[in-house]
Amino acid sequence: MIPIALILILAVSFFVYVSIYYHADLVASAAMTDDATVQVIRTEYGWLFDGPSEREALIFYPGGKVEAIAYAPLLSALAREGLDVCLAEMPFRLAVFGKNAADKVIAQTTYDSYYIGGHSLGGAMAASYASTYEADLKGVILLAAYATSALPSEMTEILIVGSEDTVVRREKIEKGRAYAPERYVEREIIGGNHAQFGSYGAQRGDGGATITPTEQIAQTVQIISEVLGLREDASLQALADNE
Repeated sequence: MIPIALILILAVSFFVYVSIYYHADLVASAAMTDDATVQVIRTEYGWLFDGPSEREALIFYPGGKVEAIAYAPLLSALAREGLDVCLAEMPFRLAVFGKNAADKVIAQTTYDSYYIGGHSLGGAMAASYASTYEADLKGVILLAAYATSALPSEMTEILIVGSEDTVVRREKIEKGRAYAPERYVEREIIGGNHAQFGSYGAQRGDGGATITPTEQIAQTVQIISEVLGLREDASLQALADNE
């Protein structure tokens, strides 16, 4: 039988561990406001970045021990491109405790289909979820992350990593390619690092970026937009609306 004192020590150690995390910076806080194109709405599962899209959305899992709203600049920019984003808030800011958070998002929203993705630990958990859940999911978007089990063949997988990232394990990315679906796109952002997919400052163990956070986010959005055809879809929808 485990002594009560040991249980208490473990519990205190855990709560001390999860209480130390990366906080969203001022740039992220500023992106949590509405603009002419995107509304930021508090929800039961986290936040919705509600842009022009009415048919498709991305369910996004934050990185481990990162405040969820640190990804607001990236997610708001994606919503402006035509992909609404449902940002899932994780228990203890660790997606390992909320792998199935997408269930709640899908139950509470009415999109025709979804992509799922995330950053670092969040991306790994999103890929794990996608490997066992096929309905409504069109693909996986991984930022400095990798799959650890096979993804359904009909999905699209996008993997983006910074060239200066020294946090993500490159051998895991290489191994993860074996689990990729037929439509797999991998891109490296030259000069980008691990932390600059979000807006929470420097991350311990990371390499020094040689491009700005704004540029890394812009390139990330451009890659996702081009692969998914977001601008093309928006143009076709506009034509249909005007007919």
